[in-house]
Amino acid sequence: MRVSYTVGRPKVATSKQEAQWVLRAQCNDREALESLLRSVQPALHQYLSGLVGRFDADDVLQEVLVVIYRKLAWLRTPEVFRHWAYRIASRAAFRHLNKERRRPEQVQDESVSLEQLPVPTLHPSAEMLEGLLDVDCIPPASRAVLVLHFQQELTLPEVAAVLAIPLGTVKSRLASGLAALRNQSSERRSL
Repeated sequence: MRVSYTVGRPKVATSKQEAQWVLRAQCNDREALESLLRSVQPALHQYLSGLVGRFDADDVLQEVLVVIYRKLAWLRTPEVFRHWAYRIASRAAFRHLNKERRRPEQVQDESVSLEQLPVPTLHPSAEMLEGLLDVDCIPPASRAVLVLHFQQELTLPEVAAVLAIPLGTVKSRLASGLAALRNQSSERRSL
């Protein structure tokens, strides 16, 4: 499945070249593997920086690249390589945050059907997004949705696919993340 994007959007879909590198790397072509990892590394680093912070992103990225190397042979559909790599990165980031015990407690209200929640219309400013990288008050799950949706410019269904969660959960996490950003921004203004 190849998703096309407008000019200027980050490259989230797996290119034909990357799909070819996947196939060649699965046949033990070391040069193809190196090219594949180099092509996805900048986008994954940016994504991980938003989740675990710039200081820890390099370590988590290294772990992600090792997992990609080890599990690439099991990827059946080369065209979904990018989404697969983001899913691996998400899981590694959450494991890292759990180890560091930086994950705040989350309270979820299950009384409302998550699929019925409206999509928040607020688009955070560039300053708010930049601040997202340094804010610990946003739970990692919500931060992952915010980074994928606003920085990587994925649609909400694409975010759901990357994180392997229902669309309603994506909407809920987006809403709570935006609320946390608004609260943080209003607290800064009052100082």
